[in-house]
Amino acid sequence: MQEEEIKDERRGRDHTWLYLLSGLSLSLVLLSRAEEGLEFPNFDGKDRVLDINERNYKKALRRYDLLCLFYHEPVPASKGLQKRFQMTELVLELTAQVLENKDIGFGMVDAQRDAKVAQKLGLEEVGSLYVFKDDRIIEFDGELSSDTLVEFLLDVLEDPVEIINNAMELRAFERMEEDIRLIGYFKGEDSYFQAFQEASERFQPYIKFFATFDKSVAKHLSLKMNEVNFYEPFMEEPAILPGRPLTEMDIVEFVHQHRRATLRKLRAENMFEVWEDDMDGIHIVAFAEEEDPDGYEFLEILKDVARDNTNNPYLSIVWIDPDDFPLLTTYWEKTFKVDLFRPQIGVVNVTDADSVWLDMSNDEDLPTAEDLEDWIEDVLSGRVNTEDDDEFADDPENDHYILEESDENPDTDEEDDGDD
Repeated sequence: MQEEEIKDERRGRDHTWLYLLSGLSLSLVLLSRAEEGLEFPNFDGKDRVLDINERNYKKALRRYDLLCLFYHEPVPASKGLQKRFQMTELVLELTAQVLENKDIGFGMVDAQRDAKVAQKLGLEEVGSLYVFKDDRIIEFDGELSSDTLVEFLLDVLEDPVEIINNAMELRAFERMEEDIRLIGYFKGEDSYFQAFQEASERFQPYIKFFATFDKSVAKHLSLKMNEVNFYEPFMEEPAILPGRPLTEMDIVEFVHQHRRATLRKLRAENMFEVWEDDMDGIHIVAFAEEEDPDGYEFLEILKDVARDNTNNPYLSIVWIDPDDFPLLTTYWEKTFKVDLFRPQIGVVNVTDADSVWLDMSNDEDLPTAEDLEDWIEDVLSGRVNTEDDDEFADDPENDHYILEESDENPDTDEEDDGDD
């Protein structure tokens, strides 16, 4: 199996447990009761999404500041898959309606009928959404729902670098602990700032770039002239990019090398990108509700573990707040056989969703950072392995772990697998 086929197959499996979000939030919007001053949009029935082909794709690229294209398989014959395709169309139509005054175009490209157009545009992955801005192509790797897509596209419309001018904006920057952030100090919009700006365009909107021309802001952040700091999520101290002044490629290469954070949060706008970025076929996954006292405490312990192990290139923990994905919580509980009303941490195989979870059910207290580090060491060394079902079950030394093999989602039709 070729690399692209493997990627497509994995993406299909990812969608098996993630696709439930797609369109469901739209359904909730359409069913919501309208109130004066708080009225959710309903689709007005006007077609705004273009059928992109060889005759009109160049005109569409010239016409809009942003062009958003969904690259899809031919319309399926089965009614079940047709409904999913229609739901995707409806998500795009409502998004186009909401953003009608923002100079954003929307279209669909058929992988079979318009294969030549897809090749010319650089569309590679069927089932993906691509955004064209100037001479750049940005792949959307999030939940395909109207609210998530609207927020994403509005971020893409913004300037890729946000300027920090005062103490209030600086406080807002310092509170963004969940994001990868870069900030540079420059004399003005000279050539060195331009290199920083050009680098930022390659990562917009997934990675946040900031700059300041203000001496007091730079002093507070201990930034020297033409220096750039890199903030990993949940880390208290930044890494300083080596060298001054930096070229565009210096910055791009550093970000590529450091963008997989030790602790990162799964979000609607980047969920597929995060899930596809596994470590040798597995993810260490932590569920914790930030607004819950136990969840908050557990998250603080995870942060301590991440900070102590930030230089370990083999460790990456995906934090999921169940409150952010209410439609998936029951499915995750069935699949992983864990209670998400309590914090959980486990290792998940991305191919078949087999999982092993640290048993915390009988403990009055949450595990310490040392306990988690010991368990993580077992995972990274292979002593905790989702593939060793029989050996694991027979090993009395592993009684403090729970091994669960996922069952198929009873609500998912077999014919629907991998269609997104």
